[in-house]
Amino acid sequence: MKKIIILFIVISFSFLENTYSQDLGTLRGVVSDSTTSEALAFGNVIVLELNRGASTDSRGYFLIPQIPANKNLTLRVSYVGYLTKDISIRLTKGKVTQYNIALSPSTIQMQAVEKIGEKVIEKNETDISLQRMAIRQIEALPQGVETDVFRSLQYIPGVQSTGDVSARYFVRGGGSNQNLVLIDGITIYNPFHALGLFSVIDPDMINNIEFYKGGFAANFGGRLSSVLKISTNDGNKNKFGAKASSSFMTGKLLLEGPIPNGSFILTGRKSYSSSILKKFLNDQTVPIDFHDFSFKANYANPDFIPGSKFSFNGFFSGDNINNDDPFVEDFKWSNKVLGFKWFQVGDSPLFYEIGFSLSDFKGEVIPKLSNTRANKNEVTDVGINMDFTYMFDYKDEIGIGFNVQQIQTNLFIENGRGITTDLGKSAANISLYAKYKFLQFDFVGIDLGTRINMTTLSGNKEAATFEPRANITLNVFPGLKIKGAWGIFQQEMTTISDENEVINIFEPWIISPDYLVPSKSTHYILGAELSPWNFLMFSVEGYYKKVNDLPLLNDKKILSSDPDFIAGEGESYGAEFLLRLSSQFATFSSAYTNAFAYKTVDGLRYYPKYDVRHTLNFLLELNFGAGWSASASWIYNSGLPYTQVVGYYDKYYLDDIFLPPTMFDPRRPYAMLGIQNIGRMPDYHRLDLSVSKKLKLGFVNVEIDVSAINVYDRKNIFYFKRETGEIVNMLPFLPTATIKVEL
Repeated sequence: MKKIIILFIVISFSFLENTYSQDLGTLRGVVSDSTTSEALAFGNVIVLELNRGASTDSRGYFLIPQIPANKNLTLRVSYVGYLTKDISIRLTKGKVTQYNIALSPSTIQMQAVEKIGEKVIEKNETDISLQRMAIRQIEALPQGVETDVFRSLQYIPGVQSTGDVSARYFVRGGGSNQNLVLIDGITIYNPFHALGLFSVIDPDMINNIEFYKGGFAANFGGRLSSVLKISTNDGNKNKFGAKASSSFMTGKLLLEGPIPNGSFILTGRKSYSSSILKKFLNDQTVPIDFHDFSFKANYANPDFIPGSKFSFNGFFSGDNINNDDPFVEDFKWSNKVLGFKWFQVGDSPLFYEIGFSLSDFKGEVIPKLSNTRANKNEVTDVGINMDFTYMFDYKDEIGIGFNVQQIQTNLFIENGRGITTDLGKSAANISLYAKYKFLQFDFVGIDLGTRINMTTLSGNKEAATFEPRANITLNVFPGLKIKGAWGIFQQEMTTISDENEVINIFEPWIISPDYLVPSKSTHYILGAELSPWNFLMFSVEGYYKKVNDLPLLNDKKILSSDPDFIAGEGESYGAEFLLRLSSQFATFSSAYTNAFAYKTVDGLRYYPKYDVRHTLNFLLELNFGAGWSASASWIYNSGLPYTQVVGYYDKYYLDDIFLPPTMFDPRRPYAMLGIQNIGRMPDYHRLDLSVSKKLKLGFVNVEIDVSAINVYDRKNIFYFKRETGEIVNMLPFLPTATIKVEL
């Protein structure tokens, strides 16, 4: 009987596939910029006669199965900021037919704002809590000192920050260390410059980003809250070019051009002024120096391996904070990243990718004569990954892959007696994933998958851990979708940070201690999206997230035998609303979030420092033509929690009693803190404006951007100094300007 059932299933699938392939073919291709050959991510591709299409992915690829073969059809390709193109196509029965389309940019007078238009979204697309953005969208937003990816995320509902002076972001009640940041698939452990003011990633290097707020698929792992996937540019394949830009803080240079059967791009950025930083830091002089350098080279030769693309990329950054005061500690940190990828498109609808990566982070606290203890952190992450995706003729997809990761962490901590302890360790993780997308029916889409961790980084001896994931989309009627997601996510890396500190400059990474179970979070997400017309989109999402075995610093440690970490719990839930109206000349969006976040440790339940009850923002982008554009944003947050000071007493630092009395008095006022984060700051709100002009001077393209932060000079409170009770405000009214010159 069992054999008969198996035979029946095999025959059924064979019949189904033959039925679908009868007189049908598959359309595949790449959409790119005609001037640079850069991939155009998230563009629109539609077969007019069938009124059916797809969106390009982050590589510019698209695939549309089940197209009638041996018929003359019209393929329309569109991308806002580019001229729409119609081409005639004819597919071969039972084959994959490839068409590569190059779009021409509009004239500079017409493309003042290059936004991504309305996507052709598959009716049964399964991704939930996903935001896709091209760099052109990010550049259109009001800028601070300069364009920054991380700050742009703060306009998305469900994403919080703790103030103007930090680009660190917190997603749906999770800590900043629960966010996975990938550059071309490689993990970046500390992606911040200048005390966390903005990201280390030069926006001129970025092609597009994909941001998952939760419920992400099984091919992503290692973090509890979110995934930020950054894809970089390949470089101009047609001609050599250069771009230079200058802001009040940095100077940048970009070079790109063709190489035999490929292209290259490299960028460099260096800080040269701290005058703007003084505004960010309340007129305090902070000697900050930073730099970053990126490069990428690509090779694709059809005579070598048809359908292949090889890429080699690197990223290097460094930050130094060197104080002149010998009683104030210094800081320095750096990132080094190297990666290699082989992307292959097969004759059948098969895509696979093989990657090798190295990510190295170093951070150090140099105490000099301060009371701060010396700390030195090193993280070396070496990985190999392989991913396969196969698309059936009846539109279903299957994805499988594996990842091998070797991580070495070192954390050298010096105590009051000058004794150094290494809290680091070395460990390996082997993980597999598999997922299947049911897409053959227009009214429903289902993505089922799981991640299997064959080994754990920590010393926990559990043989294997599973991270099942599920996403579903229901098309109730045209223009209305209902989406849901559930999944389990595991994390074994954590940072050491003091939650009572307003700004944590140094947050060392370590592998979770062996005596703790790896952290796990469970996501529950339900949402709806209404798009009755192309110019209108309204969405709502509700979520609940539970975190178990969250490693937290043991504030009650007294004896050396006491653990440095204890396991806590986390819980967050909320509702997010988004409204977007768009036209050829203007785009308006508004987002509102009502959220709750809690942590529990030793029976104490408290609000984390990034818990914000209400968040509201409005964003308006305008295209005036003739190279002129403008944008305005208004942001409102209810007050952040903080720990109140309830009194003071004199504290004697006994480890300093042997120092000469002329150096400093070991007896100093010490603040007594109340219940953790029971207080609330006043509400926060701010208006930002930006105006930009693009023009062409001979063979040179010039772009000038003038922005103003906090236009009406709102006195938003940053924190209270615990020593004096003095109020420290966030950014005042701050005008900035950036000029870009492109050859």
